[in-house]
Parts: sequence; C-alpha cells; structure tokens
Amino acid sequence: MEQRRLYPIGIQTFSKLREGNYVYVDKTELVYRMTHGASSYIFLSRPRRFGKSLLTSTLRSYFEGRKELFEGLAIEKLEREWTSYPVLHFDMSLGKHLDREGLEHYLGRRLSEWEAIYGRDENALMVNDRLESLIKRAFEQTGQKVVVLIDEYDAPLLDVVHEEKNLPVLRNVMRNFYSPLKACDPYLRFVFLTGITKFSQLSIFSELNNIKNISMLPEYASICGITEEEMREQMGEGIDRLAGNLGVTPEEALEVLKQNYDGYHFTWPSPDIYNPFGLLNALADGRIDSYWFGSGTPTYLVEMLRKYHVIPQEIGNRKCVAADFDAPTERMTSITPLLYQSGYITIKGYSAFSGLYKLDIPNKEVRIGLMRSLLPNYVQRPAELNTMVAEMAEMIYNGDMDGALRLMRTYLTTIPYCDNTHYEGHYQQLLYVIFTLIGNYVDVEVRTPQGRVDMVLRTPSMLYVIELKLDKSAEAAMEQIDLKDYPERFALCGLPIVKVGINFSTEKRTIEGWRITSL
Repeated sequence: MEQRRLYPIGIQTFSKLREGNYVYVDKTELVYRMTHGASSYIFLSRPRRFGKSLLTSTLRSYFEGRKELFEGLAIEKLEREWTSYPVLHFDMSLGKHLDREGLEHYLGRRLSEWEAIYGRDENALMVNDRLESLIKRAFEQTGQKVVVLIDEYDAPLLDVVHEEKNLPVLRNVMRNFYSPLKACDPYLRFVFLTGITKFSQLSIFSELNNIKNISMLPEYASICGITEEEMREQMGEGIDRLAGNLGVTPEEALEVLKQNYDGYHFTWPSPDIYNPFGLLNALADGRIDSYWFGSGTPTYLVEMLRKYHVIPQEIGNRKCVAADFDAPTERMTSITPLLYQSGYITIKGYSAFSGLYKLDIPNKEVRIGLMRSLLPNYVQRPAELNTMVAEMAEMIYNGDMDGALRLMRTYLTTIPYCDNTHYEGHYQQLLYVIFTLIGNYVDVEVRTPQGRVDMVLRTPSMLYVIELKLDKSAEAAMEQIDLKDYPERFALCGLPIVKVGINFSTEKRTIEGWRITSL
C-alpha cells in the first residue's frame, strides 16, 4: 500500500523535504531564471511563514551542486553543469531582541560556523572584516566564486523599527556587516537576501547600490506561496480528506480553502496566491483554523494601528501608488507599508491609467484574526464576546434573527466596556467588529457610513438586509433600507429577503430596539 505523502509543516530545509515523503511544489524553474538573470544581487520581500527560508535553502542545495535532490523537477532539464560553489548561508531569524553587543556577538557566531570550514584571519577583528576575509578565503580554497545567502536579513531590526534610540544603533551594526558585499564583487557568484520589510537602501545597503528588488516583478509573483493550479495538481488527496471531514464535495472544500487562505497578490497582474502555512496546515489536519494569523503575535500591529489612528473599518480598502506601500518601514508616515509587507493587506487591483493599486485584507482568516485581536480595545472580556458572536451566528443561520438580537442586547448590557468609550465612532467600530466576526460563520458584508452600520448577511436559506442606526430609532433604520431599493438589487439571488432595522443607544450601551420584516 502506497504511503500517504506528508505536508511539510514548518520544514525549511530543501534536502529534508526532498529526502522525505513530503509534498513539494516545484519552484525550481523560477530559481533557475532568478540565478541566471542580469543581476546577481537579488532581494525578495514576503510576509512571515511564506516560504522564504525554504526558497533560500533550495538555492543553497542548487549552488552546492546537489543534483540528486532535483531529480524530476523543472530545473533538472535546464541545468547542464551542476557546478558546486562555496555557499555562505546566514540565517538572521534568531538575532532578535538583542542590544548592540548581543547582535555583534550573534553575527560573530554565524561567521564562526563558516570560519570553522575555511579558516579565520586573526587580524580581522570586526564582523565586516571577517566576512570579507571569509569570502576571499572560500574563493581561494575552492577556485569557485562564492554564493552568499542571507535569510531574514531584517529580523534583528523588526522589534526596534520605530524606536528612534535603538534603531540607528542596530542598523549601523547590520550596515557594517553587509558592507563588504560590494567590495567583494569579483569573488561573488550570487547574493540573495530575503526579509519581511523593505529598509531604505541608504540605511542598510549604503554600499550595495546594485541590488535588484524582485518583490513586485510579475515573473516572480508565485515564487513563494501556492497557486490554485499547484494545489489542484499536488494536493487532491488532502482536499478529498478535508471535504469528507466537512461533509461537502471536493469543489466546495476548495471554495472554503479559497475563502480562508487564498487572495494574496504581490504584483498585478498575478495569479491568486494561497498562504502556504495556512493551506498546508488545513490539509494536514483536515480542518479549517486560524493557522497563519494564530502563529504570530499581533500586539505590535495593534499598537501601530493605535499610533496611526486606524479604525477597524479602515484597515483594508485602500488605494495608493506603489511608493506608498512598497516603501521603507523605518520612515513610514502611514501604516500602509507595515500592513502590506506583513501580509495583513495585499494587492487586489491596479489601474494602469492612474498607477493606483487597490489594497485590501486578503482573506477570511486574516480578517477574522484582525477583528479578534482588536476586541480588547473595546471590551474587557473579549472571550465572552467571541462566545456571543458564535451563538448569534448559529441563531441567524437557523433563521432566528430576533433571538440573535435579544442575545446581543443582553450581552452588551452586561459586558464591561473599556474606559475609552467616550469618543465619536467607538460603538460604530465595535458593531463593525462584531458583525465582521459573524462573517466567520456566515457570509456577511459590512459597511460603516457616518453614524450607522449597514450590512448584507447571507445564509443558505435567507438574505438579511440590515441597517443599524446610532441614537435614532429602529423605524428610521427601516426607512433607510426602503430608500435603497434593496429588493431590486438582490432579486436575482434566489433567496427570501428579510429587512432588519436596529437602533443602538450609546447611553444604554446596547441595542435598544429593532424591527424585522420579510419581503
């Protein structure tokens, strides 16, 4: 009996993946193209857990000439020589939460690992001198030009990116470390750097002015992540298993995967890119969960949203030119570069006329994760509100909108709010978060024009058109629905339409009244 292939959860070493019984999505044609292009200095930015480390490891195996690992892959037919080059692979991911001395010690240890192979010049004391000496020694001892791979180059700086005191100090350490790369050009075959954020060239790579940023080039759109075509070709067994667990058809399971983990684009035009960490975990476990969002700590993000005064409904749905989001984060004047480069928003469209990109939250997993992480800004016991949302969704799904609203009124009356409720828009934001969270269970589209919330909520058996007023009346909310001529807009949906008018009292801190009318 053939052994079931495994999904490579957290495996970042190419050789381990290829030597084991793991699914591998072949990116080697793009690897060959990248390593034989006009530039031999390449930078790639992608969000965390998007396959950057595996790509770096793939490059290492390729440049080490390990032909046997590439049998059956696209590059096997492209590469003829399989030359073995000396490869210096530096993983910066553990160089976090360090002061200047700690960071210099960390870099020194990374250099020592390679100096154990190629030897050390005792006169080279500083990390930049040691790196320069190391490159030259590797070249002289092997007779081959050297490959330098630096994974997560920005990891030591991410924690201090907005600290005016510490960022310049650590940035100077890193700039000093990278400085020999240009001077050593005659000895280098290829230099590759990955990271999450884009630091300005002047601040980090002041000497390295010939580095090519491929992050937004269409030909490399799918170099990290998984396309739907790749998923269908390689992961049919996992899709069938998920479908069985969910009690749906394989095509319906694909749609669920798409809603939760798809939707990334790092250029335009681009194929839809699935978040590999979320997708592979879902297929390995045979269930849907918040894998990617749950694997990070959004505390810093929430702090930045507060610093830049970004309310929940303004996180997505942005329009801007590339320079406003594919931009250095250490001098950003809005939160857009951080949201984009961290993977919380992504490209959803582009106008060639205006040069404007449309940016929005990529998928349901990220949207729900963001809203849940924002709940502590509004209520003191967010777990209770999550329970309320789940119970409300179940009632709405079963056609009991009146029961759902009674439950909501009770919860909002008793739940302790945070202290900062006395500003315009607070309750509107809270209601936006609540109804967006309901979207984890049923299809919902929420908008927040001034002083109200309107939404369209769809279950398998019903379409709810909901208008929520603040400090008005349920009747006024119902009149607003009638003004919009919703029945005509949704006549083709094939579902019974129910109008729901709700009024929220900021004095009572809960919904005060509602009306429900079937068309």
